[in-house]
Amino acid sequence: MSEDPIETAILRLVDARGPGKSICPSEAAREAFPEDWQTRMKAVRAVAVGLARKGRITILRKGRPVDPNDFKGVYRLTLPEGDG
Repeated sequence: MSEDPIETAILRLVDARGPGKSICPSEAAREAFPEDWQTRMKAVRAVAVGLARKGRITILRKGRPVDPNDFKGVYRLTLPEGDG
C-alpha cells in the first residue's frame, strides 16, 4: 500500500464501495486529514489524476468516465470497469 495517506484513502474507499459505485473526493480527504480536509482537495484531485493515469481508478463526471488529463468541475472516483 502507498505511504501517501490520500492515495491510501482513495484506494481503500473505492475498493470498499465496490464495482459500479463511486466515492466523492471529499470522502478521501476527510479520511486522510479529518482536521483540515477542505484544504487538501487540490491534493486529492492531483493524486486521483495520477491514479487514473495508472489505470488504478476511473474519474467520473456526470456518471461517465473522463480523461484524467482534461476535466473540470465536480467529479467522483470509482474502480476501473472490470475490477472487482
